[in-house]
Amino acid sequence: MSRFDWPTLMRAGMRGLGLCPAEFWALTPAELHLLLGGRGAAPLRRSGLEALMAAYPDNRSEDGEEQNG
Repeated sequence: MSRFDWPTLMRAGMRGLGLCPAEFWALTPAELHLLLGGRGAAPLRRSGLEALMAAYPDNRSEDGEEQNG
């Protein structure tokens, strides 16, 4: 069973936003959410970037060569 209420979403997209069926079905759920007034994800802050860099470091040596393993 889908976790989306498709009839309601289709009414909102096609009647409320004036989308044609092809436009509606071409959207991702996130795009439809934004068009309907939802908020997007918060921007990545410095601390978040640093955490990602620590978790997934580049595998390159100081001379720029890619390291295996």
